[in-house]
Amino acid sequence: MASSDLSGILPRVLIVSRRTVRKNKFVDFVGEYHLDLIVAYGAVPVIVPRVSGVHMLLESFEPIHGVLLCEGEDIDPSLYEPEDADTRLSPEELEEIRRLHTSDTAIDREKDSIELGLAKLCLERNIPYLGICRGSQVLNVACGGTLYQDIESELSRNFAQEKRVAHINYDDYDGHRHVVRVVERTPLHEWFKDSLEDQRMEIMVNSYHHQGVKRLAQRFVPMAFAPDGLIEGFYDPDAYNPEEGKFIMGLQFHPERMRKPDSDEFDYPGCPSAYQEFVKAVIAYQKKLISSTLVPRPLKLDQEMEKKRRIIVRSFSLAKNLYTTGQGLNPSKESELKAGAEFLEVQIISNTALSLHQEKRLKQMGATVRNAGSYIERLKLNEEREKMARNAIGKMSVEQLSDLISFYKMMEQICSEVLERKLQGIVNDLNA
Repeated sequence: MASSDLSGILPRVLIVSRRTVRKNKFVDFVGEYHLDLIVAYGAVPVIVPRVSGVHMLLESFEPIHGVLLCEGEDIDPSLYEPEDADTRLSPEELEEIRRLHTSDTAIDREKDSIELGLAKLCLERNIPYLGICRGSQVLNVACGGTLYQDIESELSRNFAQEKRVAHINYDDYDGHRHVVRVVERTPLHEWFKDSLEDQRMEIMVNSYHHQGVKRLAQRFVPMAFAPDGLIEGFYDPDAYNPEEGKFIMGLQFHPERMRKPDSDEFDYPGCPSAYQEFVKAVIAYQKKLISSTLVPRPLKLDQEMEKKRRIIVRSFSLAKNLYTTGQGLNPSKESELKAGAEFLEVQIISNTALSLHQEKRLKQMGATVRNAGSYIERLKLNEEREKMARNAIGKMSVEQLSDLISFYKMMEQICSEVLERKLQGIVNDLNA
């Protein structure tokens, strides 16, 4: 596709689907609220199916302008916890967790591979990334952070019963809320500032998880805490500037689903802001990508390389003048031809990306430089021979010089007679 065509395409946001079983068959799905918000703010959601082998095909989804990762099963603990971890849960505790959270504890290693691959790609290229719920956990793990395998077993038991926070309620799945404290001077504070009560800095968020961030990766800064200390939101301040295409963030709660009962009205005006700012960054990132494709950046050379470049250009200029005029070269400038010849020789040998036409032109230029060098060598040899002949003849006597002239005159006569006979023979053969 031509670069000019890319400017007319809406930015693409990759979203990995979640697998479930319906009518005894696997089906993949993505929550519609995510898709609605992505489209509403001007991007196109591209669903990456959770299918075996897709983690090896991520390059096929290029161009990637943004990645949104959301709900799913628990992340494989081996991806973030060492085998000999002191806080490792007992087999009995793990069995109880599987019983309580049956739908979440079935590890999906293919989804892990796909999403961790995309998260690392975003971190490497600075592609905008928004992680919701599991997506925030994937982001933390991708950067070296760890997770609580089960908040109730590892965190809540350290608090008195009345101070524990319920992070999931299967009996009131959509309506369940708990308070979080928003950290000042963070994007979350900016989005919800009109809804915060005076100095309390608190909002009520939904909660659908039994796992969460344990050790936050070093590059991130928390944006919100639950009363039990669990981090409910974080971001990379060095990679956050939506206007410039920068956005790396994770939210443990679901702002897209924080809506009033039986209504599409959000709990707070700031709920869709994460998606709005994320898409803003995605659009800016796409523009930067197109700009870098259409307008190649000029190559900046250091002082030494610029000096070499000037010598090579001068070498080509001298070779061109010598080739077109056929005149000799000033001996003081002979060494300047070598730089061009050496440069062309290296380019022809090492640069396999040249087209046939480019390679032919370079070889012609190289031949010009080399022929110029050979011409100079012949001139030098002829000058030496003439000098030696003059020295030898200058030492001869008048009689010797007279005999030499007579000899060459005789040789001239013989050569003329032989040449005439040969030419006559050729004419007779043609007429026969």
